[in-house]
Amino acid sequence: MDVQLIPYIMLDGGAREAIAFYEQALGAKVVFKTTFGEAGQEVSEQARDRVAHSVLKIGGSDLYVADTDPGVRFAQGKQVNICINIADKEQAQKYYEALKEGGQVEHPLQEVYFSPAYGMVTDKFGVTFQIFTKRT
Repeated sequence: MDVQLIPYIMLDGGAREAIAFYEQALGAKVVFKTTFGEAGQEVSEQARDRVAHSVLKIGGSDLYVADTDPGVRFAQGKQVNICINIADKEQAQKYYEALKEGGQVEHPLQEVYFSPAYGMVTDKFGVTFQIFTKRT
C-alpha cells in the first residue's frame, strides 16, 4: 500500500504570495498550480484567481499550498493540515471512518472533480486531515 502524508498549507487568499515566498526562501519549485477558475468550478469573479491547489517541491519533499474554497470560513490556526495521498478507495474510507471517530467532518468523503474519493476530517485531537484518493 502506497501512502504519503504531505503537509498542506491552507490560506485565505494569500496562497500566491506564500508560494512566491517559499520559492525564494526555501528554493521551492512549483510543479503544479491551478486556480478555482481554471479548475472549472462555479465561483465568483473575485474568487476565480484564488489558488485551488499547488504542489511545491523542496528537495525531495512535497508541500501543498492553496486558498480556502470560496465561501468557506477561514479558521485562524488551521492553516497547516496533513494530506493523506492514497490510491486505494477502500483504504481511504477506512482512514476517514477512523479519523472521524470523536472528531468532526469538514467535508464528507465523496467523489469530486479532482479525486474519486476526497474528504476532510478534524480528528479528536484537533488535527485536520485531507484524504485524497488518486485517480488510476
